[in-house]
Amino acid sequence: MASKVGKLPVAIPAGVTVTVGENLVTVKGPKGELKQNVNNLVKVEVKGAEVVVTPVDESKNASAAHGLYRNLINNMVKGVTDGFSKALIVKGVGYRAEVKGKELVMNLGYSNDFVAIIPDNLTVTVESKDMVKVIISGIDKQAVGEFSAQLRKLRLPEPYKGKGIRYEDEVIRRKVGKTGVK
Repeated sequence: MASKVGKLPVAIPAGVTVTVGENLVTVKGPKGELKQNVNNLVKVEVKGAEVVVTPVDESKNASAAHGLYRNLINNMVKGVTDGFSKALIVKGVGYRAEVKGKELVMNLGYSNDFVAIIPDNLTVTVESKDMVKVIISGIDKQAVGEFSAQLRKLRLPEPYKGKGIRYEDEVIRRKVGKTGVK
């Protein structure tokens, strides 16, 4: 039983080199270098201009690892060529965000400001025209998603006024609230 995702080979674009070592895959590209440890349940090979991942046996764990490592390698190739980014919308009266060196300082309606230290492999920019937009970008998809999730957790969006931190493509279901029944 092979993975549907794992059967697809990963195309290697021009300017990207993939090297496979002992349980380690290294992808180098124009934006940087990423490394990923690989389980013994799958075998990774570079054939021409594509990376092929094959399961070692027909077990359920090998099939699961087959699709997982194929997708991880695909995300590494995308990361070193294009990179990943997520945008967060900060909405609320007086809510602000600004980058000071390697720190992101956010005023989210609490008595103290939140100071988040930006990881070395990520870049954060803040746009504030009509609303505050925090853009997190980097070559590692997992690091971008993790940092943006941690920032969103500081002030989750609430359903009544829509205040809080939300992803740019996230839709918040709004509630009506109380009505004055007499």
